[in-house]
Amino acid sequence: MKQTTLLFTNRKGPALLAAALTIIALLTACGIEESIESLKKKAQAGDAEAQFNLGLMYSTSIGAPENDVESVKWYRKAAEQGHAIAQNNLGVAYDEGQGVPENDVEAVKWYRKAAEQGFVLAQYHLGEMYYYGEGVPENDIEAAKWYRRAAEQGSADAQYSLGVMYSEGQGVPEDNVEAVNWFRKAAEQGHATAQYNLGVMYYYGRDAPHNYVEAAKWYRRAAEQGDTDAQNNLGEMYYNGEGVPENNIEAYAWVLLAKDRWDEVAYGPMDEEVGELIEALENLLKAEQRAEGQARAAELDRTIPRE
Repeated sequence: MKQTTLLFTNRKGPALLAAALTIIALLTACGIEESIESLKKKAQAGDAEAQFNLGLMYSTSIGAPENDVESVKWYRKAAEQGHAIAQNNLGVAYDEGQGVPENDVEAVKWYRKAAEQGFVLAQYHLGEMYYYGEGVPENDIEAAKWYRRAAEQGSADAQYSLGVMYSEGQGVPEDNVEAVNWFRKAAEQGHATAQYNLGVMYYYGRDAPHNYVEAAKWYRRAAEQGDTDAQNNLGEMYYNGEGVPENNIEAYAWVLLAKDRWDEVAYGPMDEEVGELIEALENLLKAEQRAEGQARAAELDRTIPRE
């Protein structure tokens, strides 16, 4: 059975806002101990950090009622003083139309200001805007430039995206060795689609050593994060005994999980070969083995997050 091939579709969406707000974890760890009244006094006196924190509190409802309009107001005040994270978050607000009308040109303007100060999330976001031609003309060379700047600072999303650019020869010369290098960096940070792509490259020996054990390892890591293509491919490897001991019950469980979780609205009909594999396994397995595989699939479904 033919393995599902490289995925290059997981590029942009709601993750923009989530990424912009990862700073919450740091702020929560440090503790925003000042009351909102105290912050307001500092913010009104022109303290950029207080303005940013006030904007963050309104955007996340941490310490203040959620209010996107107020959030944008305070982000803007901090951004106009050169606060890089506020500039990035103001860009996100324009990108997503939260607290202001959606405006890609304004989003790019604020992402660029933050990116030029070296803020990694803004560099990644600016790369996305150039890749998709949103707020700026589509430009793969500029996209690759900004992805690289963010990737070199350790952004897993940017490392994955730069790997895609090298794999496809977009904005950079096609180079699967470099693609593998960047996919690996992202995969080692837990990026599920990069893990899946790295598994594909090991499975086919595509500028990585042909190695079923490594392919199965990376498929498993992606599968355990909810990647349905990786779940299906891992099931096939159990069926064929490639890189893992042959185990039809485990194969049945993983392929059932992938089938049950497949999103036809987002991705279209699942490959017919998946249904053929399930049918072949059901013909091979005894009733009690099928029941065991179904129970194993249910266990996986309880413990593995959805995409």
